[in-house]
Amino acid sequence: MAADRHRVLMTADTVGGVWQYALELAQGLSTCGDQIALATMGGPLTREQRRDAEAIDGLSLYPSNHKLAWMQSPWVDVDRAGDWLLEVAAQVRPSVVHLNDYSHGDLPWDAPVLMTGHSCVLSWWQAVHGEPAPRADWDRYRSRVHDGLHAADLVVAPTQAMLTALIRHYGPLPSARVIANGRSRHALVTGPEREPLILAAGRLWDEGKNIAALADVAPRLPWPVCVAGQARHPDGGATQLPNVRLLGCLASEELDRWFARAAIYALPARYEPFGLSALEAAQAGCALVLGDIDSLREVWGDAALFVAPDDRDALTATLQRLIDDASLREDYARRARLRAARYTPAAMVNGYRRAYTGLSLQRGLERWVPPRAARDFTAGAAR
Repeated sequence: MAADRHRVLMTADTVGGVWQYALELAQGLSTCGDQIALATMGGPLTREQRRDAEAIDGLSLYPSNHKLAWMQSPWVDVDRAGDWLLEVAAQVRPSVVHLNDYSHGDLPWDAPVLMTGHSCVLSWWQAVHGEPAPRADWDRYRSRVHDGLHAADLVVAPTQAMLTALIRHYGPLPSARVIANGRSRHALVTGPEREPLILAAGRLWDEGKNIAALADVAPRLPWPVCVAGQARHPDGGATQLPNVRLLGCLASEELDRWFARAAIYALPARYEPFGLSALEAAQAGCALVLGDIDSLREVWGDAALFVAPDDRDALTATLQRLIDDASLREDYARRARLRAARYTPAAMVNGYRRAYTGLSLQRGLERWVPPRAARDFTAGAAR
């Protein structure tokens, strides 16, 4: 394989935003001539997920149903997943291992390991509950994540806020950097005349995304609130909410159409390490109302309106302000589109490819220098 091309073993879970990120990155890597072995965990692939993965040239799919570390009683399955990943690596012989989970960083890999930290239970718990996660429930998780992070050759996060959270909860990292996420623009910008509706995307019961706050204030608003995503809590129970239209889980093409229709996109999140849905909404021409948290401030700057996640009155007032003032809506939609132009797939892919190359060169030098020469060099430097 040419020196500027990479053979990447990449992990991804099938139950969250990491899936979209992994496909976007894999598509860009493939365009550059890289080969990707995508090993999936967390649950079975949907028909749409399999279709989208198999459409990428240079991608080989290795699906599994192994549990992820944050799931209930996962550890036997997590260990089995590690054995399986090493078997895949023996077949693929990657030049770099790109892990999008924490539990397998300390396996005996033959290639350098890049680990991307998209989120974690400890930082989620702190943001949502305002206190540390219970040690009795999460000590083993904390230990496994710590070991995985500190075994990786490089840790990447999509924002400085997320990287800071990892360091706060798991200690200083020997090598780390920020590479922002990117997203292809699929939804069409329809122009200044948008439909009078507020869109949100995510599980209604997700305390981190806090879409329940938006549902709570919906009866106070003259525009309907439309929520794309799972509405029924895993514990069961139907959901009936005034002035809220529950769209259910939408295929990506259908969600794109909703982004292109909505005048406002709202995400009053308590926890959101990057916010791909906000990026997609901005690309499509929505004005953004977001939770006032470090990560979303970092990504969006003055291109969004921010509200404290637990301030229902402020959320109502901010949405009403945009509803009442069309010129303000259009101004914030324009700002969001301009800001979104920073977060392209090309920028993300270039960042990761530079990281892969650096790791490969570093590993090559480590293998080339004889042990005696290394000792002599160290001794000379000490003198």
